[in-house]
Amino acid sequence: CFCGGGSGSGFVSNDMYHHGFFSASIKLPSDYTAGVVVAFYTSNGDLFEKTHDELDFEFLGNVRGKDWRIQTNVYGNGSTSRGREERYVLPFDPTAEAHRYSILWTSHHIIFYVDDTPIREVVRSDAMSGDYPAKPMSVYATIWDGSTWATGNGKYKVNYKYEPFVSDFSDLVLRGCRADPIQQVDSAAARGCAEANGELLAADFALMTPKKRAAMRRFRERYMTYSFCYDTNRYPVAFPDCDIIPSEQSRFYEWGQSKYPRERRRSRRQSRKARAGDPKRASSI
Repeated sequence: CFCGGGSGSGFVSNDMYHHGFFSASIKLPSDYTAGVVVAFYTSNGDLFEKTHDELDFEFLGNVRGKDWRIQTNVYGNGSTSRGREERYVLPFDPTAEAHRYSILWTSHHIIFYVDDTPIREVVRSDAMSGDYPAKPMSVYATIWDGSTWATGNGKYKVNYKYEPFVSDFSDLVLRGCRADPIQQVDSAAARGCAEANGELLAADFALMTPKKRAAMRRFRERYMTYSFCYDTNRYPVAFPDCDIIPSEQSRFYEWGQSKYPRERRRSRRQSRKARAGDPKRASSI
């Protein structure tokens, strides 16, 4: 939870992972939550400040009576200036009970899940080059004041009359190859990570069956409100890894043309090296 102007809190994994499956059941804060951002994500920004990798679920606080929105981000090798962001509304009330949100990251693809439904898949390709996350990352969860951009592009700020803002995280799953990005990897460790990656690729959550693809298509057609692939104002030429789907494109023209995400401040990033006593310090798990 967090309360008081500009404060925030969070936790971070003890280990870094080179690919993995990361999942949590999350219950979001209720009532008026404009400007509040809850995030579940992977990052290595503490070690690679200018070339960091990152995969995000960001839950963007809402004005009372409006739908919560979520944003997924994919950044590789410091590619925030050409960010691959998408936004969606949730088809349920995420404050009433916990729902599971999962990120699968392998050498082949990335899949974001809401409960058992895949909502986004990013397949690695030569065209992405260094924009595909490739360095070991830690797993984070944070809640913080994103008044400058989160709700209505900053129109609606956090109102501390409604504090404390509490988000519950439970049933954490951190499954992957633990790795040290600094030390030289020996052959045994490399083989271990290759085996772990193979196990991830063979797991049920990594297999995109026709049923799963149909469920993903339905979700995106109904609930996606923004995708970088269709934002011609921001990117006149679509990224080579974009698969243009007319039904998704029409959804973007209905909702997203004037609502693209602004470049985000990095205030939410809870440092693994935070000073003792810092209210924004991330604890370890």
